[in-house]
Amino acid sequence: MRAPVIDNLQYANWSEKIFRQMRSGGVDAVHVTIAYHESFREMVSNLEVWNRRFEALPHLIFRGSTADDVELARDTNRTAIFFGFQNPSPIGDDIGLVEIVYQLGVRFMQLTYNNQSLLATGCYEEDDTGLTRMGRAVVTEMNRVGLVIDMSHSAERSTLEAIEHSTRPVAITHANPDWWHPALRNKSDTVLRALTNAGGMLGFSLYPHHLAGGTNCTLSQFCEMIAEAASRYGAENLGLGSDLCQDQPDSVVEWMRAGRWTKNVEYGEGSATAPGFPPMPDWFKDNRDWDNIRDGLRDTGFSRDETDGIMGGNWLRFYRHSFGPK
Repeated sequence: MRAPVIDNLQYANWSEKIFRQMRSGGVDAVHVTIAYHESFREMVSNLEVWNRRFEALPHLIFRGSTADDVELARDTNRTAIFFGFQNPSPIGDDIGLVEIVYQLGVRFMQLTYNNQSLLATGCYEEDDTGLTRMGRAVVTEMNRVGLVIDMSHSAERSTLEAIEHSTRPVAITHANPDWWHPALRNKSDTVLRALTNAGGMLGFSLYPHHLAGGTNCTLSQFCEMIAEAASRYGAENLGLGSDLCQDQPDSVVEWMRAGRWTKNVEYGEGSATAPGFPPMPDWFKDNRDWDNIRDGLRDTGFSRDETDGIMGGNWLRFYRHSFGPK
């Protein structure tokens, strides 16, 4: 039986075309973003849209809630869709909503997007004050119900404190090491050692602003970075979180960056003139290109077992230990 392929972060402009590309690429599971700055009710509206997709295209996709759903997807030639928040805005200041959103099918929640939240500090803030009082309480509650803590957009101190406070492994679903490329969103060696020493997972991002060389980053450069990360943190703690934003209009970038908190346009990482999406590298344009990464990992010297783990097996193991109450 083949190893699973799991992409642990996408925010595409979802369509039947993209779901068919997932099937062409053999993608068994995808963690999709259903909230950036949405309120609870707006997030529920996004769930309604997904329910209509599941109803219309059951031969291609279905809602994932447990690790077993990854194997069900693989066995039935479909893709399991796992829900996540890139910001805790849907829970507002109500800790009781942590369990409610888990019951609605959400499996990942970032404690921050780029800004300060009620829980922690985002990576764009100048002053990182760490976890707030509510942040510590929410981490404990997320641990209790089995909602994964995601620190992909959080600042350094906040991330380290979340790892320390959490009694369950934490995820950074879509980022790269800053020793490879010093983007604001990429993570320090200190953070990545703390994360992986505590059993957490790092998903490597393919978003060009997070890549050395941006759109021109080569497959060999990307895989050599993964090899160096494996030597530091262990290949068993590594996976992929492409951050693929396929077919999205530029207006969506403005929503991602600015939401409703500012009247100004946030240009985002790597751009001084416009907030648009940069072109993806030519070796990963969409979900049909996962075999390129698999081949690149093998060419870089990873064993078959290590490659299978990075392509999805490690995320599957993490799902088994992380979703649901202990």
